[in-house]
Amino acid sequence: MHVLLVSTYELGHQPIGLASPAAWLIRAGHDVTCIDISVEPFDTDAAALVDAIAISVPMHTAARIALQLTENIRKVGITTPICLYGLYANIASFSPVAGCISKFISGEYEPSLVKWVGEVARSNNAVAGLSNTDTHGLDSTASGAHSVDTHGNRSVVVLDRSMPLLPNRDLLPSLNHYARLLYHDKEYLTGYSEATRGCAHKCLHCPVPSVYNGRIRKNDLDILLQDVENLVSAGAQHITFGDPDFLNAPSYAVKVLSAVHDSFPQLTCDLTIKVSHIVKYVDLFPEIARNGCIFVVSAFESASDRILELLHKGHTLKDMENAVRILRTNGIEPRVSLMPFTPWTTRNDVIALLDMAVAFDLIPNIDPVQWSIRLLVPPGSLLLQDRRTAGSFRKFDPGKLSYEWTSPDSELDVLQDDLESIATLISEENLDYIEAFDLIRSRIGKIFDLSGNGSFKHTGMGMGKVISGLQSSIAAEDRPRLTESWFCCAEPMQNQLDALHMNRAATDNDLCSDSICYDTC
Repeated sequence: MHVLLVSTYELGHQPIGLASPAAWLIRAGHDVTCIDISVEPFDTDAAALVDAIAISVPMHTAARIALQLTENIRKVGITTPICLYGLYANIASFSPVAGCISKFISGEYEPSLVKWVGEVARSNNAVAGLSNTDTHGLDSTASGAHSVDTHGNRSVVVLDRSMPLLPNRDLLPSLNHYARLLYHDKEYLTGYSEATRGCAHKCLHCPVPSVYNGRIRKNDLDILLQDVENLVSAGAQHITFGDPDFLNAPSYAVKVLSAVHDSFPQLTCDLTIKVSHIVKYVDLFPEIARNGCIFVVSAFESASDRILELLHKGHTLKDMENAVRILRTNGIEPRVSLMPFTPWTTRNDVIALLDMAVAFDLIPNIDPVQWSIRLLVPPGSLLLQDRRTAGSFRKFDPGKLSYEWTSPDSELDVLQDDLESIATLISEENLDYIEAFDLIRSRIGKIFDLSGNGSFKHTGMGMGKVISGLQSSIAAEDRPRLTESWFCCAEPMQNQLDALHMNRAATDNDLCSDSICYDTC
């Protein structure tokens, strides 16, 4: 069997979502080709010659692009069986184009992907496992009740521990095609690996708990070290550990960092860690810093304790202040992700985020896209199951893979849309952090000033001072960051979708009469 593995987007990283299943499929005796369409074109003619296509969907952005790619593949007449695998696979099964996809595998997907390819090999049906009567039931209310017809076991969530294999990166584009560490005005090739999958926590807005339900899966340490060694051999000078939370298993995490640092003392790294874990495990950070960590990504989300509590984030605004202090005391820079727009956000909440960015000296540490992030509520979201939040959401939009909601203050929806466009402009024109923040702050001020809402409490709008003791010791322009700034829970940029052109034109005979479902292809 010849299998084509496709990555659409992994936050600018060389896709481990291809490297890992490639190793499994090759061990099973299959021929594998890998394409990462974030850095190379999708070859339609080559895709027409393979026996199966499997597309990695580790996040919302990747899933949206993957579904558009799938639709384009079908429109040019390619009937090769397609599987979507990764964290967002089950969510993607609610898409209008789900009917032309043979399998959706979430969780620990590798063994089930190998099994599916074997089923395709044994099947006489050109689209293995595809049911012409498949439907997806969607509850149009906000109760969170929904169902997926898994006839033929088309959509599965797999959490069984599997025998780990060393990711095969030989078939992937080289590291110089991907995001780099930018630090003190120098760029460093960056590799990406994972110590764990899943998460021990259940933040309501996060898609991870809907699959892993508070569980984690540890990577084998020897295999992880070999993977890092391969990345170093390929030129990596910095490693991003992409675990949803690196301190889910704190003793194991420290063991991993120590082992990596002992083997490769020249490497630096970055980690993703919850605010509550930074505060709880404060005593670990001197060792984390000694082992090469130079920045930590942390989901601050909001400056409103009310919203943080609704999301079950497990931290407060004061905890965020303490987290910044803990990290900087140990010479580690925080890089912050935000969720400024939720059904419960007020104007004062938006302004509070601006003020927080100034007070914590975080303006250069927040990627511009973060100011535009709007809460996504996919099928299975824990927000749909919580009585305090479920009523905020209306019907499901299968095209966007999210339940709809609007702000009680319509100007906030206008602002979010404007900031999304501004974030794209900032990215395309490569504005510096001061220009970007001033542009964002100016737009926020203009929208709010135009509203004429007398109840609006106008605050400093990000014009205050840094809290004593929180200022970074590193000049703003020298702080460490990756050169890729887009965010996993952002909608795809238009240029990402525009790049999905096929390399041969569709003819009238190629196109299905039904532009939504291709069950009969």
